[in-house]
Amino acid sequence: MTDREAPHRRVPGPARPDRSGSARRPGPGARPARRPAPPRSPAPPRSPAPHVIRLGSPRPRLRMVGLALTLVLLVFVVRLLQVQAVDASAYAAKAERNRYVVHTLAAQRGEITDRTGVALATSVDAYDITADPTLFTSEQLKIDDGPEQAAALLAPILGQDQAELARKLRPEDKKLRYVKLAGRQTPQVWKQIKDLRTALADKAETDKSTVNVLAGVLAEPSSKRVYPNGDLAAGILGWVNAEGKGGGGIEQQLNGQLAGEDGKIRYAQSGGHQVPTVGSTETPAVPGSDIELTIDRDIQWAAQNAIAEQVKESKADRGYVIVQDTATGEILAMANSPGFDPNDLTTADATAMGNAAVQDAYEPGSTAKVMSMAAVLEENVATPATHVVVPNRLHRGDRLFRDDIDHETWYLTLNGVLAKSSNIGTILATGQLGKNQAEANRVLHKYLRKFGIGSYTGLGFPGETKGILASPDTWSTSQQYTIPFGQGVSINAMQAASVYSTIANGGVRVEPSLVRGTQGPDGVFTPAPKPEKTRVVSEKTARTLARMLESVVDDREGTGAKARIPGYRVAGKTGTANRVDPATGKYRGYTSSFAGFAPADKPRVTVYCAIQNATEGSYFGGQICGPVYKKVMEFALKTLQVPPTGTPPAKLPVTFKP
Repeated sequence: MTDREAPHRRVPGPARPDRSGSARRPGPGARPARRPAPPRSPAPPRSPAPHVIRLGSPRPRLRMVGLALTLVLLVFVVRLLQVQAVDASAYAAKAERNRYVVHTLAAQRGEITDRTGVALATSVDAYDITADPTLFTSEQLKIDDGPEQAAALLAPILGQDQAELARKLRPEDKKLRYVKLAGRQTPQVWKQIKDLRTALADKAETDKSTVNVLAGVLAEPSSKRVYPNGDLAAGILGWVNAEGKGGGGIEQQLNGQLAGEDGKIRYAQSGGHQVPTVGSTETPAVPGSDIELTIDRDIQWAAQNAIAEQVKESKADRGYVIVQDTATGEILAMANSPGFDPNDLTTADATAMGNAAVQDAYEPGSTAKVMSMAAVLEENVATPATHVVVPNRLHRGDRLFRDDIDHETWYLTLNGVLAKSSNIGTILATGQLGKNQAEANRVLHKYLRKFGIGSYTGLGFPGETKGILASPDTWSTSQQYTIPFGQGVSINAMQAASVYSTIANGGVRVEPSLVRGTQGPDGVFTPAPKPEKTRVVSEKTARTLARMLESVVDDREGTGAKARIPGYRVAGKTGTANRVDPATGKYRGYTSSFAGFAPADKPRVTVYCAIQNATEGSYFGGQICGPVYKKVMEFALKTLQVPPTGTPPAKLPVTFKP
């Protein structure tokens, strides 16, 4: 029998206790009982386990942080889209305004020189002192009174009011970034401010309690107008105002040519200073043109001194002297007294800041008689030898006319009427110009206009007056007899001088001129346009008048003896007219004058002098203006190197025997 075929036998095992706890007897085929394990040694007591904190899941927190970051990034994206896409141009423009500044580059003003090139007005380097008010705020300086402290430091340097400076540094417009504190300051002033600013900055580095309150003070290059000769020719030159524009005279008249064209510079700035690493754009300024005047500085000086001395001695309101080249019409001098110094207008008298020689209108008096005589000679109604009986009084219309002195009946030639300056003789002579007085008035008016009376001289000078010459049809009964001897008509000094230059120039009137030419930035000199010429009277009439005017100075009967110049033949005429007071419009005082040219036989220079309201000593033109004429004429003839006259003076009869 094989093993597979052997019957299955159980091996008896240990009895299992029943549920009641009694042992179960092993039956056949039961597993043998396990051996009991050997006894173990007791384990050492364990220490109590530490308290453990169990963390929650991190995923919710990560989700919240991610959401927050997403929202923040979304805000940035939206803002970037607004700045870079929607409002890009607006923000760019704002950035440009805040980052870049544009300043004007002032053009160099052209010089004004005399006829020889001597500077009468020029420009020197200067600075406009400016500030950025945003750099003076309490946020910027960490103090509340920054503008006041800065103003206290700047006021004595700039000569400005401290409160006004503080107001500029603390403007109402909090965004204002530019103010001008003072214009056209010298380099020394700007250096003083810079040194003080640097000292404050150095101290602030070591002493934290020090504040550099001048950090926001800046400067812009500019120029300052100066007049090297002080008050010389101030009436002609004028001045330049605070804005850099001509305020009078040639400075105003030719401001466009003198000023040039300003340029511009644009640059980035930070803290009020230019950022050198950022490019700048610049449009260069174009300098102004230089102006060459017809004035001779030396002759101007002589004329100005002479008239100033006489005005002071006579205690007069004012006076003027004009020196003119008889052939060219160029003005060699035009002096006024009192004058002013254009370098310091704070001390100038406002009434003296113009050019009275062309701006004052006044009745000329007897110097105008030369025009009446020119009309009489040109119309061939009389000659220098024509006899004129001059009574002590002459009744015309509703008035009784007289000469400046009482006299017996004078028996004068027409030449004598001019030499003795007889009003009555002039009325009688001009009455022959027409068949009746009305026609005579029209003829005389025609000649006055041809001489330039009642018209502008052609100078184009600011404030020039053309005087007053009424139409002959409107002349009153008084005017038709007073106008022939220079009352009832008004002129300026330049017009009066031009009349005598016309006679000296052979009867041709040449428009007066003050400018010889201009020189542009390219260095090219452009002569001034040639002056207009007008034939007024014939050359014959002009030569005859010149000889008659010699009698005024040379003849012992003449009224102009004080104007004699040894070695030269002098032609001239005195004038003493009742003066209209410009303040009241009534006659008060006198206008004293003398006009003439030399040499009489070959004229080169015309000199005209007038003094208003002399109150000390004589007021007669021959007495107070004759000496001025002589001084100025002598100086001009020597300066121009005019040789002495080689022929004896003309001797025309002054009187006749009845």
